[in-house]
Amino acid sequence: MGKPLDIDLRRRVVAAIESGMSTGAAARRFEVSKAAAGAWARLKRATGDVQPKPQGSGTGSILDPHEAFILDLIEVDKDITLVEIAEQLETNRDLRVAPSTIWYWLDRRAITFKKNRARQRTEQAGCVGAPIRLVRGTARA
Repeated sequence: MGKPLDIDLRRRVVAAIESGMSTGAAARRFEVSKAAAGAWARLKRATGDVQPKPQGSGTGSILDPHEAFILDLIEVDKDITLVEIAEQLETNRDLRVAPSTIWYWLDRRAITFKKNRARQRTEQAGCVGAPIRLVRGTARA
């Protein structure tokens, strides 16, 4: 998403509209779209100013308050699936989320399920009895 246009430009466009200029004429004069000029005028009438709303997705994930619960589930059962975590959240926390939401949440914390490549081979490998574990790496931005 692009950056909002300058507050000064917004105020000049709205001032022109308030002084009697049509929305279309004000838009042409200041070289902005008619829709933007109209939206700024409506925003000024509704709120008293033309400040843009903050951009961004908010303060974090819906799963953040349940971090300890999720990590405890993983600690108890290293082989737990994303679907099982989602089911536990719905059962115990009344929170319904898609498994992909849990995957993105874990990925942002660099918590990944590392499969032991030796266990995928058909023959016995040198890592006998090595536990499958979650590995914490560097977090992604």
